[in-house]
Amino acid sequence: HRRKGSFRVYIVYKNNKHFTNRIIGIGMSEEVVLEHAKHAGTDFLMYTSDFCGYCNAAKRLLASKKFTCKEYNYNHHDGLRQAVVAATGHQTVPVIFDLRDGQVMFIGGFDETRAYLRQV
Repeated sequence: HRRKGSFRVYIVYKNNKHFTNRIIGIGMSEEVVLEHAKHAGTDFLMYTSDFCGYCNAAKRLLASKKFTCKEYNYNHHDGLRQAVVAATGHQTVPVIFDLRDGQVMFIGGFDETRAYLRQV
């Protein structure tokens, strides 16, 4: 059972063959992500930064699959990078969550998202 206010984390290992889920308890950092997810109104949530080729590639990938995406750019939100890194452990951009099916599922970056979309 999921705890109220928790979100499911989806981890894709580099070999793209092993998948696992884990539940993260709610903390201040997780609350930021959950609040963004709650108000996104899109299929995916993505954290980006300026001049990020992988961020642009991820946006193109999602658009090519006809998915909608809400983007938050770290360069325009003070302290956001620290909160997202604390919540996910993912230190590079993009940081992508699947919001479909009423869940907030952390996928990872561009490579993980590309592999994930091949699986679903």
